[in-house]
Amino acid sequence: MVQALESRHLASLTRSEVGRALRALSSWYVERRAKLASGAPLETAGKRAAFALYYGPLHFVIVSEIVRANGVAQRGIRTIHDLGCGTGVGGAAWAIESERRPIVAGLDRSAWAVDEANWLYRELTIRGRAVRGDLSRPLRAARRSTLNAEALLLAYASNELPTVIRTALLRDVLAAVEARAVLLVVEPIGTRLGNASWWEEWRRALEPHGVVEQEWRFPATLLPESTKRLGRAAGLDPRELTARTLASR
Repeated sequence: MVQALESRHLASLTRSEVGRALRALSSWYVERRAKLASGAPLETAGKRAAFALYYGPLHFVIVSEIVRANGVAQRGIRTIHDLGCGTGVGGAAWAIESERRPIVAGLDRSAWAVDEANWLYRELTIRGRAVRGDLSRPLRAARRSTLNAEALLLAYASNELPTVIRTALLRDVLAAVEARAVLLVVEPIGTRLGNASWWEEWRRALEPHGVVEQEWRFPATLLPESTKRLGRAAGLDPRELTARTLASR
């Protein structure tokens, strides 16, 4: 996957240009998170390439390890609804780790991200399709009764939503979990990343429905070498890969 990503994104950019763009992109995630939902961090080709080449493999590895460790890959899921799918890596990672390859249904507001997700599904021979849309329109009530044997994935998406949209999404996620959908929410560890209070709100609401909170730590050696080199060039050199989840038992 990484080699194909490099061929796709380094055709018109040098590695040093992508490294500089990654440095700028990472500052958005630390200093200007309130503006992430606007799409501004991905407004240039350099930042889009940096996101695909660094955060794509990083998130792919983390979600793969979580899915393998917590057992959701063995749940006989037919469809993974990857909400806020970005470049598609979360849903792809889950599908690959699953016993029977489920269909991935991606949703993202960014046309560029949707194009990247569909390219990734083809590259990894995953049955999937991403479409444009946003999370301001929760899953329709008519579909809630069909969500058993299906899954909802929110990987690195909920934290970037405006409060009003995130609150509406929680109501819909609760209804889906009550209809026996399998849930996996993945976010970074760290209270300074956005508004930490929403996580506690979601945890308290979802725990009575069989959803548990966990923290994960994996060795950085799991990352592809080219991803680590790009990170070091931008001043990002993680000692370990961390995440926290809210997941169905």
